Amino acid sequence: MILSVHQPQYIPWLGYFDKIAKSDCFVFLDQVQYKEREFQNRNKIRTPLGQMWLTVPVVSKGLGRQKICDVKIDNDLDWRNKHWRSLTSNYNNAPFFKDYCGFFESLYNDNWDKLISLNIHTIKYLLQELAIETPLYYESGIGTTSFATDRIIELCVKLKADTYLTGMGGKNYLEEEKFSRANIKLVYQHFEHPEYHQQYMEQDKPFMPFMSIIDLLFNEGKRSRDILIGGVKNV
Repeated sequence: MILSVHQPQYIPWLGYFDKIAKSDCFVFLDQVQYKEREFQNRNKIRTPLGQMWLTVPVVSKGLGRQKICDVKIDNDLDWRNKHWRSLTSNYNNAPFFKDYCGFFESLYNDNWDKLISLNIHTIKYLLQELAIETPLYYESGIGTTSFATDRIIELCVKLKADTYLTGMGGKNYLEEEKFSRANIKLVYQHFEHPEYHQQYMEQDKPFMPFMSIIDLLFNEGKRSRDILIGGVKNV
């Protein structure tokens, strides 16, 4: 059985969802440290002028290192209207925007206190639309006591996984020999980003990879899953 894990991100990119699709179970790391200036509270969309960041403001001043499950959204800033206006102004003419806009309009009309609640709610909706049915677990529900590589191995053991699928970045921090000793196969995901129909493509404005998955959905609709799965090879 193949297991993968990740922190809950905000409207993640394609590789995040393909890793889930390639796994037999997926664990939300809801007990790890929140990292600023990464993708846990922001992601990118395409506009006529290039890429644009959508950032969810969070409360962090004076709080030191927080677990991602504890991070609160700074609702003193009008981020919800800003994000909704950004989606409508940049994707209103996308072929399939109207198929998904109802969810996002409702999303940005709701009040969100915790970042993790917003992220997981959105990820679950996107998985549903991509027809990815991998079972989802929460680290907090499993009850890990280890750290770093040992934490991953503990998750594999508790969920009876014999293979761990990780992104290429895992080469920078995983202790590979520990997986061998635990009789767990370590597999690295090599993501070859697929190209698809994308708005604003012209001769001097080629395809822009690494956008949020919503860029794919708004442009390709139900074809998104086949485009997504076709773009990955595991090595």
